[in-house]
Amino acid sequence: MPEPALTIACLIRTPALADVCGQWLSGSRCQVEHFDPAADPALVLDRRREDFDAVLLEKGTLDGATYQQLNELGLLLPAVVIGEVTGQMEYHDAEVHLPQDQLEQLSYSLDAALSRFVRRGLLSSGSLSPGNGEGRSNRWKLANRLKGRLSYLGVYYKRDPGRFLRNLPAADREELLRSLTRTYRDLLLSYFRDPAAANQALESFVNTAFFIDLPITQTVEIHMNLIEGFWKQLRLEGHKQDSLQDSLQDYRLALLDVMAHLCEMYRHSIPPDSPLTLTPSSTETFRSGPSSRSVTPLRSTELH
Repeated sequence: MPEPALTIACLIRTPALADVCGQWLSGSRCQVEHFDPAADPALVLDRRREDFDAVLLEKGTLDGATYQQLNELGLLLPAVVIGEVTGQMEYHDAEVHLPQDQLEQLSYSLDAALSRFVRRGLLSSGSLSPGNGEGRSNRWKLANRLKGRLSYLGVYYKRDPGRFLRNLPAADREELLRSLTRTYRDLLLSYFRDPAAANQALESFVNTAFFIDLPITQTVEIHMNLIEGFWKQLRLEGHKQDSLQDSLQDYRLALLDVMAHLCEMYRHSIPPDSPLTLTPSSTETFRSGPSSRSVTPLRSTELH
């Protein structure tokens, strides 16, 4: 029996971006419905609160008052926010951020958004808790519906092997790897100078890497290729080789953070009834995101 379709509310003000998002989700288990963000999205979602399983948002489209209204109505949905990664939250603390130049990862980001919402919405109060009992009840109803329709607690232990990197057509595989490389580049460029933005870029990379079953060797390869490119560019700009080498080696911390996050996701991917016993991992690293950023960042204006 095929998986039931997910219905996604698309609240994106830029028509071209909305069309591209729809194209990247076409042929998947998702059904996308487009709405004009200027036409009172709270009213639309309230009238059809049982119809939608997630939402696509364009960064900056809705104002704080609208998000507050959605929160008060208990209209909190798994969300992917499309736009520049700045470290700022738009809707709630389980949303997933994805830049416009990385939409190849959209379906995987949606999986991550569903998983984060179910886990955080059920297990924590945080900003996912509306201020009234009716909203809280609706939140639980949505979470239970997602579990029932998708048959898993989040999507952690029901990854689709057909969407693994190794099983994609060659052209799709290369396209996705190029997109992941751009995500990792964003992580490196913001790692020391903007920890909040780096956290979002890191989460975006790790989410996709997990759901496509990216080999660890390819993660290391992406890191090394980018560092080599930075080194060549900075050499051309006249930086001394010794100082360059020391500075770029500091970015190994980013790779370690990625590995720590991936380990945490795989730890959560073990079903509760599994007989395996895992060694406790660094949950503090996972929760706090990239750390140890007291060293000097890259100083190239071209790189930034």
